[in-house]
Amino acid sequence: MPDARWLHECFDKTGSAIGFRVEAKLDEVRSPFQHIEIYRSSDWGNVMLIDGAMMLTSRDNFLYHEMMAHPALFTHPDPRRVVIIGGGDCGTLREVLRHPGVEQAVQCDIDEQVTRMAEKYFPELCESNGDPRAELLWDDGIAYMAHCAPASVDIVIVDSTDPVGPAEGLFNRAFFESCHRALKDDGILVQQSESPLALLDLIQALRAEMGKAGFGSFQTLPFPQPCYPTGWWSCTMAKKAANASFAFREADARAKPFPTRYYSADVHKGAQALPPFVAEALGG
Repeated sequence: MPDARWLHECFDKTGSAIGFRVEAKLDEVRSPFQHIEIYRSSDWGNVMLIDGAMMLTSRDNFLYHEMMAHPALFTHPDPRRVVIIGGGDCGTLREVLRHPGVEQAVQCDIDEQVTRMAEKYFPELCESNGDPRAELLWDDGIAYMAHCAPASVDIVIVDSTDPVGPAEGLFNRAFFESCHRALKDDGILVQQSESPLALLDLIQALRAEMGKAGFGSFQTLPFPQPCYPTGWWSCTMAKKAANASFAFREADARAKPFPTRYYSADVHKGAQALPPFVAEALGG
């Protein structure tokens, strides 16, 4: 840090950077998999970095966690068994378990230290870790999905870091084939899919790999995420059938029995309307 009051992350691929004014470094740990750091910022609460990349802040993480969970759960007709690959900060798990119809949510992250750091510095994200429906595993998510019983899962949420290091294998055909096999016929795969502004080629490649794995329909939903490259992020949902509908249970979304800060039925509808340049690149 040239200026000790500021924490910067530079994104070579996007030719941009982001910075937060920080007051103190609170903690760090080097796990067998990655380097995790926690800072206290002046305006964004606590900040978690993994291998130098911004992962989340106290102030804006709800945008990501709500959009990774609720669009898929309100699109599926009756989601009961959910698997989260990655997601060690437990925020997506918390959002999934807000749905009373969910009977089991398995979170499989390779690095237990991410969860331990979240419990200490982002305890609000870990509120549902003790829910009897939750099962927290610290294991290889690729291997977990490869050994899942066929047609045993309603929704798979891939809450991963960027496609480098431990997460690299979560963005290819072999992994998506395991997800396809584990999902029921009406199941939904959800993958965090980077920035539609600067990394549109990655979204195209991601959807192509899902298609090779047998998925026939896709929907990419953009949403704001200030601490990630360009401040504009996305998730991509995939279904097995060709020309499948991504209409969601709008009445249920409007009557949801839990609070959200970003997600709503109207936000969901709005996210389905892609800007023309994104729609053209992704084929509608």
